[in-house]
Amino acid sequence: MSLIYALLALLGAFLTFYLAQHNRLDAIRASAILSISAYLLLSLSDVDAQLYSAIFFGGTFIGMSAPKRFGIYTLFSASLIFSVLFEHLIPRFNNFGGALGVSAFLSVCICQTAIVLGAPRSKK
Repeated sequence: MSLIYALLALLGAFLTFYLAQHNRLDAIRASAILSISAYLLLSLSDVDAQLYSAIFFGGTFIGMSAPKRFGIYTLFSASLIFSVLFEHLIPRFNNFGGALGVSAFLSVCICQTAIVLGAPRSKK
């Protein structure tokens, strides 16, 4: 797993999580604002802006689903699971689409299933 994938997913999830709790913003607006900002910042640098902004955007998917159900530890776990799934599903879903959403969905489902099966809940 690439460390940069994990960091971008964590950054996207946590920023969306905290921005969505703001009174005037909901999770969708927070994700949109952050994703556009991340792409603009990444496009100014020498990195692959399309790939890295997609990872950040996937992290915002996790942050959008988390404010009502997850706390920070579960959000952290889901982001790391997302970065692993993203790295392994993208080559398999080439020209098929959906790897970003499927990776985010599966990571949140894995964490929710762990909570249902008795894993301790994280602090909200």
